[in-house]
Amino acid sequence: MNYKKLLFFFCCSIVTTFNQVKAQDERLKNIKEALPKIDQIFKDYAEKNHYPAFVYGLVLDGKLIHSGNIGYANLEKKVLATNQSDFRIASMSKSFTAMAILKLRDEGKLKLDNPAYLYIPELKNQKLLTKDAPAITARNLLTHSAGFPEDNPWGDRQLAISDEAMLKMFRKGISFSNNPSTAYEYSNMGFAMLGYIIKKVSGKTYQQYINENILKPLGMNHTYWEYSQVPAEQLAHGYRWLNENWVEQPLLHDGAYGAMGGMITTIDDFAKYVAFHQSAWPASDAPEKEPVKRSSVREMQQPWQFIGVNQNYKYPTGRKVAMANAYGYGLGHATDAEGRRSVGHSGGLPGFGSNWRILQDYGLGVISFSNLTYANAGYFNVQVLDTLVALTHLKPRAIPVSSILQQRTKELIAVLPTWKNAESTGIFAENFFLDYFEESLRKEAIPIFENAGKIIGLKEIKPENNLRGTFTLEGEKANIEISFTLTPENPALIQEYHIKLVGK
Repeated sequence: MNYKKLLFFFCCSIVTTFNQVKAQDERLKNIKEALPKIDQIFKDYAEKNHYPAFVYGLVLDGKLIHSGNIGYANLEKKVLATNQSDFRIASMSKSFTAMAILKLRDEGKLKLDNPAYLYIPELKNQKLLTKDAPAITARNLLTHSAGFPEDNPWGDRQLAISDEAMLKMFRKGISFSNNPSTAYEYSNMGFAMLGYIIKKVSGKTYQQYINENILKPLGMNHTYWEYSQVPAEQLAHGYRWLNENWVEQPLLHDGAYGAMGGMITTIDDFAKYVAFHQSAWPASDAPEKEPVKRSSVREMQQPWQFIGVNQNYKYPTGRKVAMANAYGYGLGHATDAEGRRSVGHSGGLPGFGSNWRILQDYGLGVISFSNLTYANAGYFNVQVLDTLVALTHLKPRAIPVSSILQQRTKELIAVLPTWKNAESTGIFAENFFLDYFEESLRKEAIPIFENAGKIIGLKEIKPENNLRGTFTLEGEKANIEISFTLTPENPALIQEYHIKLVGK
């Protein structure tokens, strides 16, 4: 084999910065071509479901690339909805509370696995379901695993209560549906507690702390907690659809429960928050930016509390695929059987419904706000993302090929197919020739290379991660696929290897 020529092909296979930029431009071009179809889907959905207003945005690779506005933010005054209209986003607020908790954790001011009663003494003597139940922790509150009952209808009406009213309720005693750390059950109360913990630890109300430490660094300057502070021409009013008419719903004032669902924001502002979540993927050496470490953002998005598996989940397009659901810190997490991961959160209050969702591996996100009670924007956002991926043939972002994978690929190619003097190269781990025998390796590889014909290039390297990957040698008659895994040593050595003939 002409190894010099092969190494030339190896060098040429490395993806350049130019090609990466070109690929990004192509992604954007393809998505923009699909936007008329997406806009029509939004319009049809809004009309079918009687949304007074429906505003939305698409965020790609950290930029708001498209937005749309349908209907009226204020029906009585015929105020059209825009990107600058302020909608109450309800439980989409929860991830801001979670981010504030992680920021305080990162600063050493609290610990997620400490008992919550260290920060809220009123929780210390709660009567749990059994004597062997563990104490509630801040992590339980973040992941809806504190043992509180699902409380959406009731919790939605607690938005404006005072801290003292909330603490009085805790002193009286909480009713539990489960013991802490045993099951997922959605709890607005748990996030109201986190809001109070922020106050106890930071010395500022959760509103002040989030405003100063999250909203301001992100440039979210048109985001509020109290609706009376929103400029009248920007405030979206909420409605129900009753007896073929829209009925305006009273807006709730800000209070202790606002940490679970009180935020009021715009598409333009919230897109900055979505972009920050996107910036955490993939992990990189880039300088950190406020408001929190990228690793903490990725931590928020992890599936910390298992919810369940829907074996018969049906995408809006009709495609059936199993879906596993979990909860992170203030974020829902879903992974389907095709390996597609997404994170985000819905919001619903009397008068409002909203959702945001990102496909982490695709750099693509969607935001939707409506001023209709409990509008099901989540199902719709899944449809938008699924449709965009299908229409544009969007692929997950490629994992970068690490330098050690490139090096070991080059070195492994050099010993194939004869494996002559392979043991002396120093690139194989101590287990390798105990698990793979040189004569057997040679007898397996030589016929494969003969059937492939003359090797004309290295087609591609596909990393699974930093230390595992597959590469393809292109032959005149067939291709050869080789996969290998490296050890955790430094430098990492080849511990596992597989080879097979594949079609052109």
